[in-house]
Amino acid sequence: METNRVKQKLAAGGVSIGTMVFEFATTGVARLAAEAGAEFVIFDMEHSGFGIETIRTLLATSPLTASPMVRVPVTEYHFIARALDMGARGIMVPMVETAEQARKIVQCAKYPPVGRRGSAFGVAHDGYSTGDIVPKIEARNRETLLIAQIETPEGVRNADEIAAVPEIDVLWIGHFDLTNFLGIPGQFTHPQFTSAVKKVLDACNKHRKAAGFMAMDIAGGQALLDQGFRILAYGGDLWLYQAALCAGLEGLRSHRPAGK
Repeated sequence: METNRVKQKLAAGGVSIGTMVFEFATTGVARLAAEAGAEFVIFDMEHSGFGIETIRTLLATSPLTASPMVRVPVTEYHFIARALDMGARGIMVPMVETAEQARKIVQCAKYPPVGRRGSAFGVAHDGYSTGDIVPKIEARNRETLLIAQIETPEGVRNADEIAAVPEIDVLWIGHFDLTNFLGIPGQFTHPQFTSAVKKVLDACNKHRKAAGFMAMDIAGGQALLDQGFRILAYGGDLWLYQAALCAGLEGLRSHRPAGK
């Protein structure tokens, strides 16, 4: 297994920036993202409606220069392990609220002795290759990135315990859901939200884990980096396309040709 450059960069204290895909299930979308400079692409199964066959195609056509990952819809073995078997280099799990749940993610994602992932070799995740499985197991346990999303008050309360779970690499704040569950929908400057963010960042710093967030614009992303977030998704395919198209259309509509 090739080195997971995103995981290695984060482990060394660096920053990684990529994007997410919710809408465009095309064989070129990850290659477009990689060419644009994305270090990772997270394919969403929670809100997109993408099924496992679509995810399989997206992973199969993703260059490893933009580490392909999958956000599964729930903390269940058959989503986590299957996405990894199909070639995902990392897994994002929503609504993580306890250390017990975080440990279940590890159990589903890692081979023994670390976890309880069932073994299948000579398939997509190891490039259909033959050979000794021992180094393959060691490589996948070492290189697979695990992201726990903190999206509820309970998740925030337990952030320190979740961050302390070995093999969990990232605590990622799901900002819209977190404000919803706090009873302050979309209020990202509200003291309750900013306090929750600080608690998650503190937990990450204490346990040397990376904090993650989705940045919807450049200024917002820069502010997140200044706060200490070290892994950012710059928007998602549908919003980036819509924003770029809107800007172009408005620019053309507002243009007044010379002499007219």
